[in-house]
Amino acid sequence: MTPRIATALLLVVLAGAAAAAVKLPANADAIAAAMRGERVIFLGEVHDNAAQHALRAAALRMLVERGARPAIAFEQFDRSEQAAIDRARRERGGDVDYLIAQAHGASSWNWDLYKPYLALALQYDLPIVAANLSRSDAMKVALDADASRPDAVPPAMWRAQQEAIAEGHCKLLPDDALPGMARAQIARDRALAAAILPYVQRGVVLLTGNEHARKDMGAPHWLSAPSKSIALLEDDDDTAGFDAYVVTERAARPDPCEALRQRMKR
Repeated sequence: MTPRIATALLLVVLAGAAAAAVKLPANADAIAAAMRGERVIFLGEVHDNAAQHALRAAALRMLVERGARPAIAFEQFDRSEQAAIDRARRERGGDVDYLIAQAHGASSWNWDLYKPYLALALQYDLPIVAANLSRSDAMKVALDADASRPDAVPPAMWRAQQEAIAEGHCKLLPDDALPGMARAQIARDRALAAAILPYVQRGVVLLTGNEHARKDMGAPHWLSAPSKSIALLEDDDDTAGFDAYVVTERAARPDPCEALRQRMKR
């Protein structure tokens, strides 16, 4: 049995008899239609895929121009920067670059891909929600020598989280690194869910990586409210945990496994 199949079987156990994800056409109209009328939307992405960002931004604009006024929450902003975001809006309300700078947007994100969402939020005066756990706080969770599987995490989910992390890192990580990284991932998922909870009645869209958008073991699992999860993927090999998904062209990028090998050598 391959690791991918083993992980899929674990997630079937977690999801029970959940309905299969619906494949949507790769166009903004279809994504906007799938979002319409939903209170909470987890809108996934492959972070560096410009085609996916263009589709999501166009769909979100359609939704807003047709009357929806959701909060827009960002994995890309640490929750500790919420006050800085609010202050930047008061000081220079239409300046996306200023907002990113004041919120200490990490250089690891390609901010050009996220500016259309921020511009939309500023244009329509939508709440901008800083949703993520900071890197330093996540590291504290990962490095907690006395921690093991968090009590609220079912054993099958705990195994699936570690398998997903191993797969996502090309099976190059040592086994003893996986529990800490799984704890950090779960802590981030919980932080994302907590950040958007106050906006459920108004409506909220969380922009996040596909791994955080999974209903079976991502942020939706920790949210005490109904939600819809839409993934934007580069293939349809693994659609477990999503209500709907879109498959786009693959972004041009160097081999991530080779890049990781070189980093680990250094």
